[in-house]
Amino acid sequence: MDKNNENENILDTLKLYLSKGSSNLLTFLKWLALSIFTGVFVGAVGALFFHCLEIATEYRTQNEHIILLLPFSGLIIVFIYRLAKDKGQGTNLILKAVQSDEAVPINVAPLIFISTVITHIFGGSAGREGAAVQIGGSLGNALGTFIKLDDFDKRMLTMCGVSAAFSAVFGTPIAAALFAMEVVSVGIMYYSALVPCAIASLTAHRIAERLNCKGEGFHVLYITDYTLETGAKTLVVIILASLVSILFCIALKQSSVLFKKFAPNPYLRIMTGGFIIVILTFLLGTTDYNGAGIPVMERAFRGEVNPEAWILKLLFTAITLGCGFKGGEIVPSFYIGTTFGCFLGRYLNISPSLCAAVGMIAVFCGVTNCPIASLIIAIELFGMEGIEYYLAAVAVSYMLSGYYGLYNSQKIIYSKYRTEKVNKTAHH
Repeated sequence: MDKNNENENILDTLKLYLSKGSSNLLTFLKWLALSIFTGVFVGAVGALFFHCLEIATEYRTQNEHIILLLPFSGLIIVFIYRLAKDKGQGTNLILKAVQSDEAVPINVAPLIFISTVITHIFGGSAGREGAAVQIGGSLGNALGTFIKLDDFDKRMLTMCGVSAAFSAVFGTPIAAALFAMEVVSVGIMYYSALVPCAIASLTAHRIAERLNCKGEGFHVLYITDYTLETGAKTLVVIILASLVSILFCIALKQSSVLFKKFAPNPYLRIMTGGFIIVILTFLLGTTDYNGAGIPVMERAFRGEVNPEAWILKLLFTAITLGCGFKGGEIVPSFYIGTTFGCFLGRYLNISPSLCAAVGMIAVFCGVTNCPIASLIIAIELFGMEGIEYYLAAVAVSYMLSGYYGLYNSQKIIYSKYRTEKVNKTAHH
C-alpha cells in the first residue's frame, strides 16, 4: 500500500513538472516569436533612422552654411509636436510605460524620428541613441497594444523595442539588451525580460547589419599595464569624470528651466537657442560641436584633443536640447567623457587613448546609472584588453555620481551606499 502511494506521488510530481515544463515552453515560444518580429521590425526602422542621420550629417558637413537655418528649422519641430499634441516627454515616457503601464502614443516614434533628423541636418548638438530608445519603446508598446497583450507583457515588449532600436543604431547588441532591463529602475534588473530583450536585440543587430548599418567601434591605441601608478592616475580620471557626469545632468536640466523662464513661448524659445548655437559656431570657427561628433571622438582615441572640447560640447548639447531641439543625450555623454579623459591623460602623462575610453565609460555610467550595461558596452566597443580599467570606471562612477541621472522618471530602488531600499527618482 505504501509502495502504491509512493508510486502515485511520483506520478503526481512528474505530471506537475511536465505541466510546468510545457507552460514554460509555450511561454518561451510566445516570446521567441514576439521578440523576433519586434527585432526585425524595429531593427529595420532603426536602420532607416541610422541611414537618415548619416545622410543628414554628410549633407551638413558638405554644406556648413546650412547651420544658418537652424533657428528656423526649430519652428518645424515645435509645430509638428504641437500639431500632434505631444508634450515631448521623451525617454521619460518610455520608462514610465515600463514602470506603470503609462500609454505611449504611436506618434512618438515618427515625431522623434523626424525631429532628430532635422536637428542633425541643421547642426544642433545631439545624439541618436536616446532618440532610438524612444522610437523602439514606442513601437514595442504600440505592437503590444495592437495584439492585445496584458499590461505586464506589454511592458516586456516595450523593453524589447528599446533593446532592438539601441542595438540597430549603435551596434552593441549585448549592451542594448541589458540597458533596457537596467535603465528603468536602478538596483533592479528585469530578468523576466532577459530572453525577449536578448532575442530582439540580436535579431535587430543582424537586420541592421544586412541593411549596411556599421556599428560603432573605437580602437584604444595603447593600453598601459595595470600597476599601482597607472591605477592611481586613471582613478583620478574616473573621479573627475564622475563629477563631469553630474555637471552634464545638471546642465541639461537647468538649461531647460532657464529657456522656459526667459522664453515661455516654445517657438521663441527654440529660435533663441538656435541663434545661440549659430553664433557660438561662427565665433569658434569650427563645427566640431555640432551634430553627434563621432569624428572628434575618433580623434580623441588617437590622442588628439582640444582641452576645452568637453565643456564646449556640454554647453552646445545643453543649449540644443534645453531650447527644444530633439535627439539623444547618450552620444554627447560619450563625446564629453572621451574628450575629457583624453585631455586628462595627456596632462597626467598616461595613455590619452586609454583615458579617453575610461572617461567615456565613466561619464556614460554616471548619467545612466547602468553599471552592467556600461561595462558590457566597453567590452563591445574596445575589447577585453583593459577590462580592469573599465571595471574600475564603472564601479567608481556608479557610486560617485550619486542619484543624478539623465531621466527624471528613472527610479532609484536600492541605495548606492547601503543595502537598503530608498525608492526615489533620479534628479538632475
